[in-house]
Amino acid sequence: MSRKISEEQYKRNLSVRFKKWISGETDPYLGNMEITPKKEYAPDEKILRKHMADQTRIISRTYDMEHNRVYRFFNWFYRKAAFLCCIVLIAILILTVSYLPKTTDPGSPGNNEVAERYITQGMQETGAVNAVTGMILTYRAFDTFGETNVLFVATCCVMILLMLEEGTKKKAEDENDARYEPKKDVILQTIAGVLCPIIFIFGIYVILNGHLSPGGGFSGGAIMGAGMILYVSAFGFKKTQKFFNEEVYKVAKISALCVYGLIGSYYYITGANGIENHIPLGIPGHILSSGIILPINIAVGLEVACTMYAFYALFRKGGL
Repeated sequence: MSRKISEEQYKRNLSVRFKKWISGETDPYLGNMEITPKKEYAPDEKILRKHMADQTRIISRTYDMEHNRVYRFFNWFYRKAAFLCCIVLIAILILTVSYLPKTTDPGSPGNNEVAERYITQGMQETGAVNAVTGMILTYRAFDTFGETNVLFVATCCVMILLMLEEGTKKKAEDENDARYEPKKDVILQTIAGVLCPIIFIFGIYVILNGHLSPGGGFSGGAIMGAGMILYVSAFGFKKTQKFFNEEVYKVAKISALCVYGLIGSYYYITGANGIENHIPLGIPGHILSSGIILPINIAVGLEVACTMYAFYALFRKGGL
């Protein structure tokens, strides 16, 4: 009974912590702990000199490369092991390449069957007029999903390295905004007020028409990210945070990646096992067509736009 109660409490605490993380709530004890300085201790000068001499002797013995047998063995083993690993890796790569078909081989599947399949049956199998988008988001959807994950992981790494706490971030804003961020620049704000809506609309158009014309999630997301950067450069972070703050960023970015993963998983499972795919392809040339390509383009566009804005905001002030 006690074990069951503890498991329920653990799940409840986990859900509470997750909700706090989504809402951006920080640890209430973080930065509020008062540390009482210890009383200074003045050691005896003779004891201090002896301690420093002992430390110097230990360090000199430890880093004495010529007389330390452990160091000499490690250096010898490191060189031999690194050389052996390089030789094995080179041998594996050469062996793998030797089994690949030649680039100019007319019998290679990459030179005839694959390209011919994309061109002759691409529209019929994907429903996309844009053959490049159909190839990237259907035939090579797993590879594109990996690229989207790379963007997500890269943003997480930058957040870990550059994200500041609220107090530190507020102090940095007060100190740096006057120097680095324009304040009531009439020319910049007027131009941004005219261009930003056009940039956002054009970015949405490129994303939604990626299966019909050149474009798609990556290019449309980059356009929208550039529009966000222009807006925040002209009007500042306070005004931008009224409609795009850290909570909106987390929901958009995580939801986009999860939606892409779910749609892609369904597509992989049905295709790999010969199961009928129930997502309709629609009529080629219509906006609601191409099966999974349109929702994936939207997810990729959100991911790219959020990544671009997050990089700018994190490098600019250490937060979103």
